[in-house]
Amino acid sequence: MVVDNRPGASGNLGTAYAAKADGDGHTLLMTINTHTITPAVYRNLPYDALRDFAPIGKLADARLALVTNPALPVTDMKSLIAHGKAHPGRLNYATPGSGTPHHLAMELLKSSQGVSFSHVPYKGIAGALTDLMGGHVDLMFASLPSVRTQVQAGRMRLLAVTGEQRSSQAPGVPTFREQGFGDVDAIDAWYAVLAPARTPPALVARLNADFVAVMNTDEVRSELSRQGLQVRTGTPQQLQSLMQGDLARWKKVVKAANITPD
Repeated sequence: MVVDNRPGASGNLGTAYAAKADGDGHTLLMTINTHTITPAVYRNLPYDALRDFAPIGKLADARLALVTNPALPVTDMKSLIAHGKAHPGRLNYATPGSGTPHHLAMELLKSSQGVSFSHVPYKGIAGALTDLMGGHVDLMFASLPSVRTQVQAGRMRLLAVTGEQRSSQAPGVPTFREQGFGDVDAIDAWYAVLAPARTPPALVARLNADFVAVMNTDEVRSELSRQGLQVRTGTPQQLQSLMQGDLARWKKVVKAANITPD
């Protein structure tokens, strides 16, 4: 397998290339949940995120974490929401940019809880994390591996993580679902493989079986776990349903929050 990285335009260049490729199984798209966020944020894309692709299967999930500056007087999700409602618009949250998964995740939390936080977009995750530790912003979503060291050092406070069960990287921290915020689990970052829409169903099924077998080897599971990922394989139909549901959800969030790309 040859990896052909095609960055640019928030991943749209590589996605458009894969959409137009031959359906012979030789060109596949490795993507993440931004595949269903991008069409909710950007207009006039050179591809259709659903119609132009044949789902092969989901591969893994990445845990997201909600972290705060340790000076903020909250210790869990309920106290955060209560504090936010007591001080509407006073708390601000950082993201790596407008229209990113981190941004939509916070907007989903805000809308589901009826709380107001002010958005501070950055040009990337590094500056956002630095300013969170420095007390310039109050809270943010980030991948669990990216904040684990700072949380352990006391520079951030970890309130909750996504997922059905607690993370082995933070076993003492309850999930959003445990704390009564199950809707936030929709923001889990997933990894998946897609093929051009013209790929024959029999070939899609064969590719799915191959990826499922590889992903569930002990070696792959161990390495991905070390990186903070959980292997979550499934059928092409399950991935299709996931993408349809995510796209519908993110379109509503983007419209309600009037989100536009940077």
